[in-house]
Amino acid sequence: MENTVKKAQQQIKDRIGAALSAAIADGTLPEAQLLPFQVEIPADRKNGDYSTNAAMAHARVFRMPPIRIAQAIISHLQTENTYFAACEAAGAGFINFTLSPAFYADVLCEVNEKGENYGHADLFAGKSALVEFVSANPTGPMHVGNARGGALGDSLAEVLAWAGCRTEREFYVNDGGNQIEKFGLSLDIRYRQHFGDPVEMPEDSYHGQDITDHAENFASLYGDKYLSVSEEERRKALVDYALPLNVAGLERDLLKYKIRYDTWFRESTLHESGEAKHVVDMLTERGYTYEKDGAVWFKAEQFGCDKDFVLKRSNGFYTYIVPDIAYHYNKLCVRNFDIAVDVLGADHHGYVPRLKATLQALGIDPDRLKVVLMQMVNLMQDGKPVKLSKRSGKAITLVTLLDEMPVDAARFFFNLREANTHCDIDLELAVEQSAQNPVYYCQYAHARICSIFRKMEAGGYTYTGCTPEQAQRLTAEEEKELIRHIAGLTEETENAARELDPSRLTRYAVELATLFHKFYNACRCDVEDIDLKTARLCLCDCTRQVMRNVLGLLKVTAPNEM
Repeated sequence: MENTVKKAQQQIKDRIGAALSAAIADGTLPEAQLLPFQVEIPADRKNGDYSTNAAMAHARVFRMPPIRIAQAIISHLQTENTYFAACEAAGAGFINFTLSPAFYADVLCEVNEKGENYGHADLFAGKSALVEFVSANPTGPMHVGNARGGALGDSLAEVLAWAGCRTEREFYVNDGGNQIEKFGLSLDIRYRQHFGDPVEMPEDSYHGQDITDHAENFASLYGDKYLSVSEEERRKALVDYALPLNVAGLERDLLKYKIRYDTWFRESTLHESGEAKHVVDMLTERGYTYEKDGAVWFKAEQFGCDKDFVLKRSNGFYTYIVPDIAYHYNKLCVRNFDIAVDVLGADHHGYVPRLKATLQALGIDPDRLKVVLMQMVNLMQDGKPVKLSKRSGKAITLVTLLDEMPVDAARFFFNLREANTHCDIDLELAVEQSAQNPVYYCQYAHARICSIFRKMEAGGYTYTGCTPEQAQRLTAEEEKELIRHIAGLTEETENAARELDPSRLTRYAVELATLFHKFYNACRCDVEDIDLKTARLCLCDCTRQVMRNVLGLLKVTAPNEM
């Protein structure tokens, strides 16, 4: 079934165009070329359900006041067989339209027909996107910041899929570079300490209990065998043992968080395959590098960056950005995704222009890389920030957080605000069973609707569907307000995908719950008028379906009872 909202908007455009042509034909308006105009929902519904600026858009070409043009349009406007019951000129020349009962009935018919696919769009049909998120350092457990990145990235991937995009999720495993060297050093020292070596841990090494546990377990498997080999061999053996365990732990913890990746991409493969070297060679061939002090520099200033930067040090080692360039080249040119979406911490704001500059130098449209920068998270309890884990005294990990906070609440709360805003999470509110808890509020609305149908069946009435004629009985303002909100889901999906902002859907769900409770308190379902009862149950059923769809997108449970 065609999207009812888009159909209504197109009806306005078609009928306005026809009215302008008719007014020109009979001389009411002078001959002139017709121009584009907007059709939108007014901020204040008192001004109508839809409004157009068609009269203002043509004021210059017709050389007359917009209000006169609006009156001419209305006098020639044909609204038969449309979704509109009335229209009027207002203000400086806006034309406002009032929806007919047929629109509200068709919205419900559309929800019933599309079911779990209601709210999907074709904005990015035929496009592909690779969404990379979390990508936590594999040398230790994930912290609470990764909880926001996980909920945000996973929901964003789902939003893009809803908008028609072929979407994959990816975790980039940083198994190369300085952090792995530090990981190997830390494991090495703990291993040697296990056998009585008094060597001390450097201040900037990894001091977590997980490092000690890995070293102890390694020692239990291999004894002191690796004390007699070279430092390089010992550290490699320790990293080869511990790193896969850490990556498996990351995957396990993220599955607990309802996140499943399509690909775990290892940085080391970019070096092994020669892709890291290849991108530097290409930049050099294109004339965008130069040598200075034995190092290879990228001409970043040519692409709007504040200064040039090093790609290859004088010692022959690549800087951290080279594998990142190769990784994004792989995404966009080897695997040929149309867009690559990175969810990164706000501290990467200076890194993004550098990366985009190198992509442009490689002949890649830098706009194909979309970066969502994510602000910090503050956990709150008793009105105060919670800074340390109760168990370890260290930063709170994802697993520790999920011990304190239900997964549903975490996924919902971390998507309540736009990524570029600071996020305060009230741990007490997250488990509170009240209307103040937004995830509980939405889940309760779904459960309440399920309860309505159970009570109806217990009373001997089974809802089996609603005809369009019955649905047109929904004329109360609370009923229409709820249906209009339901009608806006597809457009909300498109906006969320366009803006890379899944928080639009959490806010949509909260407003849906609010409008449902408002309707339910104002309009009894169990009335004697069978057609009105059926129509109101249809609205309940459609609301339930839409809430289930949106919560499903966020991977939040929609319970049947609470």
